[in-house]
Amino acid sequence: MKKIWLFVVFVGLFTACQESLEDRCAREAQEFTKKNCPVKLDNTTTIDSMTFERATHTIHYYYRLTGVADNENTLQKIDAVGMLKSELKNATSLRVYKENKYRFAYTFHSEKDPKKVLVDVVFTDKDY
Repeated sequence: MKKIWLFVVFVGLFTACQESLEDRCAREAQEFTKKNCPVKLDNTTTIDSMTFERATHTIHYYYRLTGVADNENTLQKIDAVGMLKSELKNATSLRVYKENKYRFAYTFHSEKDPKKVLVDVVFTDKDY
């Protein structure tokens, strides 16, 4: 998951001075997805895409889980939501978005059953 933040930082280095924060976020999400996705983050986690939802100012990450992580019970045992929240709180590369009270959504799908959502969580400024 930490690799995601590094990708976002590198994409952020190439932003234009004149573009709005919304435009920048939409462009970065699109570029990240085109250039990097899907990317395997570890043995069980692949990030499939990143999107930006303008209406709600939400940066949305979509993942696919395989192997032992492809199980709701496992995700509850390791407190996946708590881990995501902690990483978001500590992500300095997202500071500008957090300062502007953007929302961050994470959706984890099962590889065995792609329609099955294992985790779907949205964090607001009250969470980070």
